[in-house]
Amino acid sequence: MPHVIVKLWPGKSDDQKCRLADAIARDVTDILGYGDDAVSILFDEVAPGDWAERVHEPEILGRWNDLAKQPGYGASPVDQRHHP
Repeated sequence: MPHVIVKLWPGKSDDQKCRLADAIARDVTDILGYGDDAVSILFDEVAPGDWAERVHEPEILGRWNDLAKQPGYGASPVDQRHHP
């Protein structure tokens, strides 16, 4: 614990993912005070055509107020209600 899941479009290199995993693990251990052996990281590649259904609607719009950082794309749940 903690387990970090990074959802992203396919196409990033193994080197990019390794560097990102190293940076995430380093920051988690530094900021939260966990040992490196306590951190796990998963990359979940989601095709662009599946992004809205698998990620944006359920995990971003559906949990808007829970997000630690809200994206600058798409609409917030409030905007969704005003623009069907």
